[in-house]
Amino acid sequence: MPQSETSPSSAPRTGLLLTGGGARAAYQVGVLEAIADLRLACGAGKEPNPFPIITGTSAGAINAAALACGADQFDRAVRRIARVWGNFHAQQVYRADSLSVARSGARWLTLLSLGWVLAKWRRMRPRSLLDNAPLAKLLIKMVPLVRLPRLIRQGHLQALAVTASSYSSGDHVTFFEAGERLDPWVRSQRRAVRDRITHEHLLASAAIPFVFPATAIDVDERTEYFGDGSMRQSAPIAAAIHLGAERILVVGAGRMHEPKTEGAPVLANGYPSLAQIAGHALSNIFLDALSVDVERMQRINQTISLIPPEARSNSALRPIDLLVIAPSQRLDAVAARHVGDLPAPVRTMLGALGVTANMQDVRGAALASYLLFEQAYTRDLMALGRADTLAQRAAVCRFFGWNDTGAPLPLRGEEANA
Repeated sequence: MPQSETSPSSAPRTGLLLTGGGARAAYQVGVLEAIADLRLACGAGKEPNPFPIITGTSAGAINAAALACGADQFDRAVRRIARVWGNFHAQQVYRADSLSVARSGARWLTLLSLGWVLAKWRRMRPRSLLDNAPLAKLLIKMVPLVRLPRLIRQGHLQALAVTASSYSSGDHVTFFEAGERLDPWVRSQRRAVRDRITHEHLLASAAIPFVFPATAIDVDERTEYFGDGSMRQSAPIAAAIHLGAERILVVGAGRMHEPKTEGAPVLANGYPSLAQIAGHALSNIFLDALSVDVERMQRINQTISLIPPEARSNSALRPIDLLVIAPSQRLDAVAARHVGDLPAPVRTMLGALGVTANMQDVRGAALASYLLFEQAYTRDLMALGRADTLAQRAAVCRFFGWNDTGAPLPLRGEEANA
């Protein structure tokens, strides 16, 4: 149940949770842009960083760390992140030329078909479908982690946490850097480690299973190999609570619920392709745990509300104010419109798995939705994130305690071109 490790204050500590999903994390950037604009429109632009506690998973860990590194200038940090995502190309994240794809992806696919029958395959084990070496270079420019300790000392930031899943131990690990003397927590199959956050932590958190290679990180004087933080993540919201958040903004990477009345994707009659199966598995990893955890938090809040105030004041129990912003559209369907934007070698490789450029093949596009680091797709997701946030304008302002004067917001992206 929600508990705080800090005494309550007049201004609730606000936490931000950015979830995973590869290229889907562009949606988060549109949400942050809308929040930055609302903050200025409500006259709160000179207030401190609105998110003193920031947590992230997978690609959300990268956005979380980039935002934390600009905690002293929130609006500027959001603009820097938006500039990267709004001008993305796949080559900035993974090697997408024919030779590199042949070295990694084709070797991996050949391994699936031939097995470990040749001695050379045992000596040259492929580690992943794609080589994410370019991402390591991008992180150096995008996420200046050297600034974190100073920002924490100066009070601009209270804590940053990123998650990763250990292939070595099987545990889900939250790495956190904080100013207060917070004790690491241990729960069933998940634990926290206080550490200096590095780019290796971000690479590990964003290492989509099978797609990107695992990253080695030293933990308790031994080396463990870590992959995507969304794997085995049973309680995505928990880290922010452990770090002292009293209200949390959660930004999802997929719809929380699929409306039954809306046009569902056409069901295929044949056997599902590898792309459909892979997309289904990734959706399970990246999306399902958050929906369950949000429902759990809502039930806990409802239960706590039934406890008389006098009894509650004598206990550590307290409700957590939760605001969830999640896509109002199926991101698989958005991706289906942009599969053709993938670099040709990657498109050819994914075609072998069943990904097609058919805009009606929404199920097949699910896998591509995580790999489409191309600006046409990321800009569409940013615009959707902004629109979904502004659709909850009143709720967002109420969550932060801002006085909404109804002032118009600056136009961005497609709005400015309309």
